[in-house]
Amino acid sequence: MATMAQQKRGKNKEQPKHTFTWQGRDKSGNKSKGKIDAVDLATAKTLLRKQGVNPHKVMKERGSLLGGRSKAINSADIAYFIRQLATMLKSGVPLLQALEIVANGVEKDKLKKMIDDIRTEVNGGTNFAAALAHHPEYFDTLVCSLVQAGEQSGSLETMLDRIATYKEKVETLKKKIKKAMTYPIAVVVVGIVVSAILLVKVVPQFEVVFADFGADLPAFTKMVIELSEFAQEYWFLGLIAAALLIFAFARAKRHSKKFSNFLDRLVLRLPVFGDILQKASIARFTRTLATTFAAGVPLVEALGSAATAAGNVVYENAIMQIRNGVSTGQSLQNAVVMTGVFPVMTVQMIAIGEEAGSLDQMLDKVATFYEEDVDNAVDNLSSLMEPMIMAILGVLVGGLVIAMYLPIFQLGSVV
Repeated sequence: MATMAQQKRGKNKEQPKHTFTWQGRDKSGNKSKGKIDAVDLATAKTLLRKQGVNPHKVMKERGSLLGGRSKAINSADIAYFIRQLATMLKSGVPLLQALEIVANGVEKDKLKKMIDDIRTEVNGGTNFAAALAHHPEYFDTLVCSLVQAGEQSGSLETMLDRIATYKEKVETLKKKIKKAMTYPIAVVVVGIVVSAILLVKVVPQFEVVFADFGADLPAFTKMVIELSEFAQEYWFLGLIAAALLIFAFARAKRHSKKFSNFLDRLVLRLPVFGDILQKASIARFTRTLATTFAAGVPLVEALGSAATAAGNVVYENAIMQIRNGVSTGQSLQNAVVMTGVFPVMTVQMIAIGEEAGSLDQMLDKVATFYEEDVDNAVDNLSSLMEPMIMAILGVLVGGLVIAMYLPIFQLGSVV
């Protein structure tokens, strides 16, 4: 009998776990939802009750065809993790329990494992900031320093809330910049692909018809036919060359500091886009400096963190110049003026903040102003780009169509 019972327990241990999505209320009575791994539905409900959750709805999650649970961790995931943690700590949930709840609620396996590792370290006596520092690819020096300051001052939940707000604003700004850059590029690429298909598949059909006309074709039509013949013969080589060019560009940008710096300087000179990127860099600089300075980080150290967050080598070098100036006794206002890359409004707000003793508040206002400015600029750019993109597509596709129909229009004169 004992042997049979042991075998039964062994089979239970070997049962695979499934992921269940749940909705319910936490200890404070607030609505909450998430995910949890368990052997079966009953076990999932039991585990939730042990965590202080009163589950109302628990369902087994269906597997994703795209394998989304194994995706890499991105900056948006980190912002979400910190926001969830800050919310739970403010509600009075202990740090270890909060980490467990967040880990059970995330979708990505890699993120879940990272949170579990952090929880294990904290449970073993490591402070939270040091546990985060063991994952430098996700938590930079800025975040670790702010968390450490929050732990030492006994205001970890407040500091995490501030970090989460900072991360969320940075992510919103990044999305706006990506929208401004990718939308026109994507449409132009689609136009090129459509034109290539027309050259390779459609134009040859017209060429067979034109061969029976017995008359000279218009120069424009001849040029398109020659381009079509070239595309038919060398399309594969062109595809390989484009792939190699993209690969070489990405590799050079990633591994060559000189090339990356050259691109950073180049993009700031672009019409329209350059102005948006400049404002975005200023917004990131002032937002980071406001967050770190308000948290009690010394100004020189805060400037070092802000330089890394600027996102462009021109502003990174300028901020490091400001840092060197401040460390030698210069006022922040004079150090900013000496760089020559920051607008007058930014300098004036910094000067007011220094004189009034409210530098963090002034920097926060500057960051908000430029974030809204970038937001408006991207929206206006999208509105202006739509007719321009339609014109480009019209020239690419419409030009090919006109070239093919020109001989048909002249058919009457040939007869």
